[in-house]
Amino acid sequence: MSTASSSTSFPFSASCSVSLPVPARLRGLLHSRDLALFRSVAGRRWPGADQVLPRLSRSADHGLLWFGAAAGMAALGSSARARRAALRGVASLAVASAAINTVGKRAVRRERPILDLVPVVRQLKRQPFTTSFPSGHAASAAAFATGVALESKGWGAVVAPVAVAVAASRVYTGVHYPGDVLAGVALGIGAAFALRGVVPTRGQLPAPGRPPAAAASLPAGKDLVVVVNQESGTATATASLVREALPLAEVVECAPDALPGALVEAAGRGRALGVCGGDGTVNLAASVAATHGLPLAVFPGGTLNHFAYDLGIETVHDTAAALASGGAVQVDLGRFRPGPQGPGGADGYFLNAFSLGVYPELVRTRERWAPRIGGWPAGVLAAFEVLRGQRPLAAELQGKRRPLWLLFVGNGLFQRVGPAPGRRHNLADGLLDIRAVHGGRTPGLRLLAAAVAGPLTRSPVHAAVRRHRVRITGLVPGTPYAYDGEVAYSGTELSIDKLPEALTVYCPMTL
Repeated sequence: MSTASSSTSFPFSASCSVSLPVPARLRGLLHSRDLALFRSVAGRRWPGADQVLPRLSRSADHGLLWFGAAAGMAALGSSARARRAALRGVASLAVASAAINTVGKRAVRRERPILDLVPVVRQLKRQPFTTSFPSGHAASAAAFATGVALESKGWGAVVAPVAVAVAASRVYTGVHYPGDVLAGVALGIGAAFALRGVVPTRGQLPAPGRPPAAAASLPAGKDLVVVVNQESGTATATASLVREALPLAEVVECAPDALPGALVEAAGRGRALGVCGGDGTVNLAASVAATHGLPLAVFPGGTLNHFAYDLGIETVHDTAAALASGGAVQVDLGRFRPGPQGPGGADGYFLNAFSLGVYPELVRTRERWAPRIGGWPAGVLAAFEVLRGQRPLAAELQGKRRPLWLLFVGNGLFQRVGPAPGRRHNLADGLLDIRAVHGGRTPGLRLLAAAVAGPLTRSPVHAAVRRHRVRITGLVPGTPYAYDGEVAYSGTELSIDKLPEALTVYCPMTL
């Protein structure tokens, strides 16, 4: 009986050995090819790689290399594009790491390569203990580099070779098979594009709706007078770039107190008025340009530069290209009465926003601390102090009186609101974006709720509407208000409206 059993079992076993399932055969073929490629890399000597690649591989542990690269980009980059690229790179890395740690490493339990084939000089001092597939280092490198490139091709070109070297180092040091690295790279690139699907890059955002305007073409800055605020952010360094890009332009640098007079004089000498500084400086230039009927050329040189960025102007080259082609648009100009000089004085204007409540106090506190600790730390400190000690503002808004923590009036619809207003998609919509945060306890939570909520919402905490004009009465004389980062003081009432398409601004016609 046992003999019969053995005689019938042998041919059955032989037939099984030659008819493996297709997935198993494919898996075996891929592993053999992967192993052969790993052996080829292990047996080949790369000049100089023994000293570089193992160290580079260790520096990328826990993403430290990429966090350092992001910090360097943010510090050395002279534009908002560099800071956005650094932030997107880190965010893409975080998405890739989460995918690797929650799904990737648990889905395929592949053992690490045997190190006997790898020269000792290449091997890492601390060998990883997790499964081999996919490579987390390769995923992080690819995610960071792809995220950076999606925002800035220039910085992407700088980061990409480093990312490729980190990915290659994982095979060179013997901690991964080539297939593990390729899978990690694919996952990292996918993570960056997945993040872009949720949070679009600036290039994906629709161009702001704005009517084109007729403006003179001024190649090399001919007949352009540019006024520079010497004490505004990076304006002095930007002024040097303006001189290089526009050799025929007249560039005038002056102190903040001399800006009004310098802008009026410049308006009388050129065919267009240029300005280099932050939003407050651009505000002054806009009122002069609108009064004299001149197109305005903006060179961002402040800390935030909201107006310039909303027009797609991030560098001197952007404005120089617009001047050469004559590309310009019309934008609305916000207006409030009485102006900063009080009753009987000139009207006040704003390009970005007008606000009452905690924000003017935040601006004053930030300006007090900024010379000592820097702009961004001063902003954080100011927010903490203001929210801790401020009392609600008493005012009557559109005939209804109630306490307010914040009244924000935007020149066009903002995508979000807070200490740093968000981007606008239309700078000539003829409407005011009005948001009120009602008084009560926990101002910080109320302001956060207003910042996160949609632009057209109503709740017991805050309200958001769009109007052509708004009237505020019942104010205590001397109540501070802010407009484009500048602070002034009110009388008993204020009237706010818009001058539709009152300003012509040079800007790139394609974003």
